[in-house]
Amino acid sequence: MANKLISEMGLPTSIANIFAARNITTAKEALSLTEFELMELLDVGMARVTSAVAHISEIVSPPTQTALSLMEQRVQNEYMAGHLPTRLKGLDEALGGGIPFGVLTELVGPPGIGKTQFCLKLSLLASLPASYGGLDGRVIYIDAESKFSSRRMIEIGSKSFPEIFHVEGMAKEMAGRILVLRPTSLSEFTESLQHIKISLLQNHVKLLVIDSMAALVTGEYDQGPTRQHSLGWHISFIKSVAEFSRIPIVVTNQVRSQSHDGTSQYSFQVESRGETVDDHTRFDSHLVAALGIHWAHAVTIRLVLEAKAGQRFLKVAKSPISPPLAFPFNITPSGISLLNDEGIEMKGPQISTIHYQGHEDIINFDSERLQ
Repeated sequence: MANKLISEMGLPTSIANIFAARNITTAKEALSLTEFELMELLDVGMARVTSAVAHISEIVSPPTQTALSLMEQRVQNEYMAGHLPTRLKGLDEALGGGIPFGVLTELVGPPGIGKTQFCLKLSLLASLPASYGGLDGRVIYIDAESKFSSRRMIEIGSKSFPEIFHVEGMAKEMAGRILVLRPTSLSEFTESLQHIKISLLQNHVKLLVIDSMAALVTGEYDQGPTRQHSLGWHISFIKSVAEFSRIPIVVTNQVRSQSHDGTSQYSFQVESRGETVDDHTRFDSHLVAALGIHWAHAVTIRLVLEAKAGQRFLKVAKSPISPPLAFPFNITPSGISLLNDEGIEMKGPQISTIHYQGHEDIINFDSERLQ
């Protein structure tokens, strides 16, 4: 609007001609000068200058909006964009329908808490026929930690949707709609992203899962500027994919503990060295989401999965439309199941605190170790 021509603003012809004669042609040029400078330059009285400046300002200034109208507009945009229902009633109600399209949704939590379980269920829901409430599309699942289990996914499907999965050949058809990629490095992941953006529309993809981002990034970089620079590019690219494709993008993230000497330690790095996280009291102190503040600002929805005093909780820690809520949950043969749909409203440090105390990190379904 700053470059809007003064000749198109409906000023009286006499004053508009004076602006043109002094080579002041845009709103930016006029409003960059004080009224006294304009009075001297245009050689007109203060009253005419004040009237012209007020008219130009009114034309180029954006219309004012109330907080209520902005909120209603945001809710309407979210509704029109669409959601992937999680089939967890309380969570879907809190998020306005489920996992929103066109933005990044993050699942963050310690190992074994249920992040991959959640992703497997979402993958099934995205590939379900529309007549059963699904998105009837394909799924791209980037499995950076090799934790994707087709056996577990079929089990979740058969327990959750027996009327579909008991039909001969249906389980095979559903599994065929989920493409699993396993990049072994950040460079491979970057190359995969480039191809994914091109193929999203061509292959009717309705969900992109990245499990997990932290494993890819921390595999090549430390906590310094190099990692943050690389992550910045990936954040921008993934967000552009979400906005371009208008599909839900779900990314899992790990937790890290801040040790007394200031160094960071990731949960999966501890396990890779043969150590254990059995001392939950030690591991629980100073637990934070991995990947830092830039990543935290990039995600629109942050769902925290944690365990405290023997009970698992799913927390809506960040959402533009939901207050911070915590839902107790269990992991069953059919996937994550909320114990109630009301949610517990959180305040203060409870929102960002991540607990990992008093539960076993091994979940056995058909003798498999699963996350």
